[in-house]
Amino acid sequence: MERLKTLIQQYSRWTPLSEYIERIEGFKHTDFSISIENSKSLLESIAKEICKQRSQPLTGTESVGKLIGLCFGCLGYSSTDSIRQIGTAISNIGQQMGNFRNEVGKTSHGRTLEELKSKSSVVNSLTGDFLIFSTETVCSFLIEAFETDNPLAESEKEIKYIDNNEFNEFWDDEFGDFNMAVYSFSASEILFNCDLNAYKTELSSHSNSNEANN
Repeated sequence: MERLKTLIQQYSRWTPLSEYIERIEGFKHTDFSISIENSKSLLESIAKEICKQRSQPLTGTESVGKLIGLCFGCLGYSSTDSIRQIGTAISNIGQQMGNFRNEVGKTSHGRTLEELKSKSSVVNSLTGDFLIFSTETVCSFLIEAFETDNPLAESEKEIKYIDNNEFNEFWDDEFGDFNMAVYSFSASEILFNCDLNAYKTELSSHSNSNEANN
């Protein structure tokens, strides 16, 4: 997982992830279920950290696939963007990591000797390499996209107030209008014109919340 190690060295905030990488590589040939478990944890940790940094609320019950989907949204890729297909693929890989871990796990739920023997043959070298490579690819993409602020992301494009009527109406319903003498300003107008970054954050959070509920 050399590419991921290089990114962790480059961006020191991710240094604690090295523990997962050590276990993924260390148990690859002895107990692959541990490698899978740590691959899943690695994906979850990165997704949660990015969601936290982008102020994306989490319930704590999200599957790894859902977490990665929300994370991808935090990077600015909307559901209408063609590149969202990458996000779907990432989410599917993350979800399958959890499913595959349950298939090969030797210690979970207890198994007969025959089941243990059959499970040991599920993962061959090619399959193991593919799963670890997939994990590294996803993790590297998320970290690099986050750290470089993803210049192609939707959130970094110029935002126009009139293009977000649905969110503006939602925000106005929540906070109403501000009246000053004969002048009246909506809550969404105030947020947009006084703190554009805050407007972007709330817009992204609202969009991700809608996607999570659909």
